[in-house]
Amino acid sequence: MSKNSLMSKTLAAVFAILTLSVIGSLVTMVIVYNIQLQKLKPTPPPTAPVTTLAPPPEMRLREDVLPRSYQVFIHIPLYTRIIEEVNVTSPNQTFLFDGNVTVHLECVQKTKTIFLHSRNQNVFKPMVHDLNSNKQLEVRNHILHDDQSEFLEIILNDALEVGGNYSLFLAFKGEISDSLHGLFLSSYQEGTPAHEEDTNVYRYMVATNMQPTDTRKVFPCFDEPAMKARFNLTIIHRRDTTALSNQDVADDEWQYTRFQPTEVMSPYLFAFTVSEFKHMLSIAFLQTYARPEAVDAGHTAYADSITGNILHFYQNYFDIRYTQKLDQIAMPDLAPLGMENWGLVTYQEWALLYEEGVSSHLHKEMIASLIAHELAHQWFGNMVTMKWWNELWLNEGFANYMSYLAVDKVAPAFKMSDKFIANELHSAFEADALTSSHPLTLPAAEVQTPDEIMEMFDRITYSKGAVVLKMLADVLGESVFQKGIKIYLERFRLKNTDQYDLWDSESGGFVDVKTLMDTWTNQIGYPVITINTNSGEVYQKQFLLNDTSESKVKSGSGQSALEWILFEKGEWILANVNCTGYYRVNYDLTNWQRLLNEIETNPGGIPLLNRGQLIDDAFNLARAQLVSVSLALNSTRFLSNETEYIPWQFAEKNLDYFVLMFDRSEVYGPMQKYLQNQVTALYNYYKNYTDNSTVPPDPTSHSQILAVKLACSNGLHECVNMAKSMFKLWMTNNTNRIHPNLRSVIYCQALAAGGLEEWEFAWDRFQNTSDISEKDHLREALACTKKIWLLNRYLDYTLNPDKIRLMDVSSVITSIAYNEAGHALAWNFIRANWNYISKLYAGEVITEITQRFSTPFELQELERFSTTYDLGYLSRVVQRAIEQTKVNIQWVKENRETVLNWFLAEIS
Repeated sequence: MSKNSLMSKTLAAVFAILTLSVIGSLVTMVIVYNIQLQKLKPTPPPTAPVTTLAPPPEMRLREDVLPRSYQVFIHIPLYTRIIEEVNVTSPNQTFLFDGNVTVHLECVQKTKTIFLHSRNQNVFKPMVHDLNSNKQLEVRNHILHDDQSEFLEIILNDALEVGGNYSLFLAFKGEISDSLHGLFLSSYQEGTPAHEEDTNVYRYMVATNMQPTDTRKVFPCFDEPAMKARFNLTIIHRRDTTALSNQDVADDEWQYTRFQPTEVMSPYLFAFTVSEFKHMLSIAFLQTYARPEAVDAGHTAYADSITGNILHFYQNYFDIRYTQKLDQIAMPDLAPLGMENWGLVTYQEWALLYEEGVSSHLHKEMIASLIAHELAHQWFGNMVTMKWWNELWLNEGFANYMSYLAVDKVAPAFKMSDKFIANELHSAFEADALTSSHPLTLPAAEVQTPDEIMEMFDRITYSKGAVVLKMLADVLGESVFQKGIKIYLERFRLKNTDQYDLWDSESGGFVDVKTLMDTWTNQIGYPVITINTNSGEVYQKQFLLNDTSESKVKSGSGQSALEWILFEKGEWILANVNCTGYYRVNYDLTNWQRLLNEIETNPGGIPLLNRGQLIDDAFNLARAQLVSVSLALNSTRFLSNETEYIPWQFAEKNLDYFVLMFDRSEVYGPMQKYLQNQVTALYNYYKNYTDNSTVPPDPTSHSQILAVKLACSNGLHECVNMAKSMFKLWMTNNTNRIHPNLRSVIYCQALAAGGLEEWEFAWDRFQNTSDISEKDHLREALACTKKIWLLNRYLDYTLNPDKIRLMDVSSVITSIAYNEAGHALAWNFIRANWNYISKLYAGEVITEITQRFSTPFELQELERFSTTYDLGYLSRVVQRAIEQTKVNIQWVKENRETVLNWFLAEIS
């Protein structure tokens, strides 16, 4: 939350540190430290350059000195609550922090300079001590480089000697951030305060979010993943607050907390929080922290139970025990959904807390999947870490892949193995079909600056990384793959790796894993394999949505890099059965027609996953002009009798592209009528349940929600009337009888069909409910209205953190942009407020807003945007959007008339 929304900065002056009682030598040293600290002044930069024994680094740290351990002392004088009482002067709040760090170093190459990182800090009083001779070395100067390197350079009179052990002491002062990076501020209100005088009083807390390069914002450090070290942390904080960090507490006296040393780990995993949060008694080493009110209501119970089961699965799978404590904390504010800090995993509140009777059954699935992802990181990322950010997929791809295995084992009702194909494969296919994609493993030289590092956190890293690992597991066999994983983790425990370390660990069988995987990780894209059943020919080339682009994938005739599986029945052939390979398949027209005839007349004859994949392949091949758009549309005819979720999910994803391209044209009316006809049977299949606000016996089914969404959004009267009447009943009798599974879709459709009264009712509920799940449903639904002035008002609310939390701004804007009534509003809004929007995780905002662009004028605006605004790490996102817009323009131009005629013929 923005500090401006909490109180004026004029009240944020630093107040005198409260006198500490004598509780031992440590506190005495703290007092002396703070007294001395006030006398120190920052050293000005030198007026002349100083020579070194080695040239200064450009963007990466030199490895002439290596950190072995840190002693970090941080003082956080923030008040967690400020109570206004009559005749009592409230203390001034402060958003500053200070402290010092001592880094123990090993010199491996003679040097007179020490380079490390620091950002947005006042750093002073550098001291270097030779631990071997017990002598202090004279520091000539220190320089904070004002460029993207963010180097802090310590210049010595005498050189550090090879093999020597040294300590570097630095004092620092900084400001608690309001942008959810580094050490940041969060606030919340308790609905049922512990003390009567605290009613409706804001609570404040601080927490850290360091990935990928923000540890340097909290204290000077060697902020690279390969610079692993142990961290020893002591925090001074207010009474009646709890400090958490990566390790267990060693001492907890009055106002300070000292933690045990961490494992050897990368700096971005360093974490701590200071708050009034609590936990329920659970497993000794596993605690889930949250707001006291949420804990008392039992909202952490599901996370506690599922976490233990997931942890047990991983320990058995990896054959390596998790030996330290594990705290999880539900944060009112956090930029990512979750962050895997070793021993202190942070989550957005709604992504960890489950509220019986309010949260949907599907919410459980999301919580379990996210916990499984973050816990997988305790091995992949924390215990074994990639050497550099260019191979981030070794962290994120593995965590993604393993999360599906874990949830499938501990909660089989969620059917996660099937959803892997629909979620990860489709996401990877979509992102990797453009020439502006990037390889899983980029050359390290192309990932240097903080902006370039941030660009790596995308769908290629997460989804394609998971898909190629699953593909490797299918080729090797699960047991062989698992054995290789155990070797990899044990061999490189507490070390850093690259992909070749993984391939070596997996090469115990008969497959040359390195040769096999290089084509999938070191180049962009994926192949489309074409099978001609008439001639028996098979050939491949790179699949691109813009098929006129030059292919960079090694291509030729014969088999693909991985074995594809054929399934023959009668006269037709189906390849890539159960979608085990990362490639698309095209056939000759005769085989396509036979497959589509089979799927219409005998859908059970085609495996479930392939019923979805046939739709997905057909539509994307049509977008690449490899098959006709009519053939793609023909693949949806069988859906009028389909009730399984996966075929419908693939159909919705692909037809959504048609909606985005044509919802502002004459094509939209016939298309909407066709979709209404196709979904009617699915809607009626669940109608009795839906009308009675209940769910089918399988409570995890997504099909009912999809049926309501498609039926209502395409104008099926029974659906629209149902949504309106359910919402109106809630408005009139003040009792919400809508089933939690159905709330998100019912709220959205009711507000889309309603007006001001429905919107303001939902807004009032959003502002006043303390139920995290309910807040999430309502926040998304408020963007569904078709009233332009209400959408404009909602956009303005995102500029006020008292109305919309900073971490929710992106999701509100993207939801409004997806609404055809709000698309232009959102595009104008982000340009008018770019300085504010760009500080958020804005990649998704750009992607969502531009996905509807399909005219030369919109392309011109987007290209002007790319050159006019400071895009930073979003440059690659915008370039992908430009390429996608060009593809859209060409596709609409070539297919509008054909698509219109096809839909007109179908509905007639």
